[in-house]
Amino acid sequence: MKLYGDLISPFVRMSMVTAIESGLTSRVQLINTAVKPHEVNAALEKLSPIGKIPILETDHGHALYDSRVIMEYFTHIGGSATLLPHEGVKRFRILTMLALAQGLADSLVSLRYEQAARPENARWPEYAERVKERINACLDDLENNWREDLQNVTLGAIATAVALGYLDFRHDALNWRKDRANLMQFNDGFIKRDSMINTARKA
Repeated sequence: MKLYGDLISPFVRMSMVTAIESGLTSRVQLINTAVKPHEVNAALEKLSPIGKIPILETDHGHALYDSRVIMEYFTHIGGSATLLPHEGVKRFRILTMLALAQGLADSLVSLRYEQAARPENARWPEYAERVKERINACLDDLENNWREDLQNVTLGAIATAVALGYLDFRHDALNWRKDRANLMQFNDGFIKRDSMINTARKA
């Protein structure tokens, strides 16, 4: 299987961490693929009309996207009922935490684009402030309502850890650890997993 993307992207990293945690390390090849928000990547658009990373090309030549679909596919192929439980209540609880963590990551990427990619004379301060509010709301919810769920290695926990890593990388000025002892404890433990170490930014 070929995973197209760049590990700087939290969504690509979430997918790769899931592959490792699903026991698929030897079966998934990361094809380093960079994208820019204002340019078309013709090679990616052949696989997906969305043209965004990550995209997974399966062993059968099928293209899967987005990261949530890819992560669930890896748990299916790897046969893991821990990363994403089969039982309904637990399953949808984890899928909701995954959506929350991915919403956090999406807001972080949007803020990065607004602050670094958009021309300075075209930036929208009110939008940036709204995105920061959304980021803090996601962090507070993870801190206050998901402590027990974060004790298990699931797709939701993977996405949360990766989003926090991207937060440290791109937005350390937001000081997310302040008054969030539960999240900090979770993060300090999860980043020691091999899947996180092996997908960490090298420079």
